[in-house]
Amino acid sequence: MIEHKNIVLGVCGGIAAFKAIELVRLLTKAGADVHVVMTQAAREFVTPLTFQTLSSHPVHTELFNLIAEQEIGHISLADRADLFIVAPATANIIGKIASGIADDMLTTTIMATKAPVLFAPAMNVNMFTNPIYQENEQKLRRLGYLFEAPVSGGLACGWEGMGKLAAPEAIFEAALSALTDKDLAGRNILITAGPTREEIDPVRYISNHSSGKMGYALARAAQQRGARVLLISGPTALAKPVGVHRISVTSAADMLREVIGNAADYDVVIKAAAVADYRPQLRNSTKLKKKGDTTTIELVRNPDILAGLGKMEQPPFLVGFAAETDALVKNSLEKLCEKNLDIIVANDVSGTDAGFNVDTNRAHLFFKDGSSSEYGLMTKDRLAGIILDHIAARLSKD
Repeated sequence: MIEHKNIVLGVCGGIAAFKAIELVRLLTKAGADVHVVMTQAAREFVTPLTFQTLSSHPVHTELFNLIAEQEIGHISLADRADLFIVAPATANIIGKIASGIADDMLTTTIMATKAPVLFAPAMNVNMFTNPIYQENEQKLRRLGYLFEAPVSGGLACGWEGMGKLAAPEAIFEAALSALTDKDLAGRNILITAGPTREEIDPVRYISNHSSGKMGYALARAAQQRGARVLLISGPTALAKPVGVHRISVTSAADMLREVIGNAADYDVVIKAAAVADYRPQLRNSTKLKKKGDTTTIELVRNPDILAGLGKMEQPPFLVGFAAETDALVKNSLEKLCEKNLDIIVANDVSGTDAGFNVDTNRAHLFFKDGSSSEYGLMTKDRLAGIILDHIAARLSKD
C-alpha cells in the first residue's frame, strides 16, 4: 500500500514541526521513501539534519541550489511524488497555495506536482476560525486537495481550542487512505473483532487470547478502500480505526444482539471475533468463595452467530475465521459448508508467531466455489489487504 511509495513531506514553521519527526519515522518504517522539504521558518524549530538522518535523504530547503537542482530539482521532486504531505501546514502555506503563489521550494514543488496533496493544518484557534483561512481551505478542498483536520486542545500560544496538529498516527492513516484505490466505495462492511467475556461472577470470566488485531486491521483497510465500516468489538486495548464506527460489546449475547440487529444493512459481514462457544449456566451475583480443592462450573452453549447469519433469507457476503490447532483443512471446509460461508480464513494458532496476540499471521483461504489460496507468514495488515482483495474480486462478479 505504502511500501516503495515516494512521499514528499513539507514541513512548515510552527511548534508542531517536531511532530513531523514521528511522521517520518512511521512512513519510513512502513517502507515509504520519504523526501523532506522545509521552509525557512521550519528550520527555526527542527534542524534539517534530524530529517535527513531519519529519511536517509538530503533535506530540501532552497529553491535555487545548484547541487540540489542537479541531483533532484523541485520539478523532478514534484514528478516523482506518489503523495505530497504538508505537516504542519500553516495558515500561510494554505493561503499561498489557494492564491497560486509559488515563491519558495515548498510552494513551487506543491504547485508543480500532480500527486495528491494532503494538508495537516496547525495554527492558533483564532487563525483557524478566521473566515479568510476557512475560505482558503474550502477552496482547496473543492479543487481536490486533501485535509487531515486539526484537533481541539491546549495550544502552544496558551489558547485552548481547535488548531492542534492531528496526531502523527492519524496523518499516517490519512496518507494510507490517499494512496489506496477505493475499490470498495459504496460497500457497507460489518466486521467483528476481539474476544468475548462470559462472566462467572462479578470478578471472574471465561475468555480467550484474541487481541482483536486481525479484525481491527480489516476494519482499517476496508475504510481506507472506501467502504462504510461498522466494527463490533469485544474488549481490546486497541484504538478505534480512523473513520470507522465502533460498537463495543462484552459477551457473546451482546455481540449476537448487535450483529443480528445490524446485518441487514450491510453487504459484507466479516466475523473475525473469537466468540466464546460456552457461557456459565448461572452467573453468580457475588464473588464465589474457595471451597475445597476442586470446583465445577456448568456451561451452556452460546448461540452460533455466524451460522445464524448464513441462515438469513438474504444473507450478506459472509467471511468467517477458523482458529485451529489440528486438522485445519478438514475442520475449515466443514465450517465453510455448515455455515453457508463465501470465504473462510483458516489460521493455525498452535505456533507462537501467528494467530493470537501477535502482529503476524499465516492463513489458508477456502472459497465457496471449491478453490483455495495459502499464504505464509506476513503482517496482519498485509493479510487484511489480501482478504479484502478476494472479497472485492468476488463482489465485482455479482
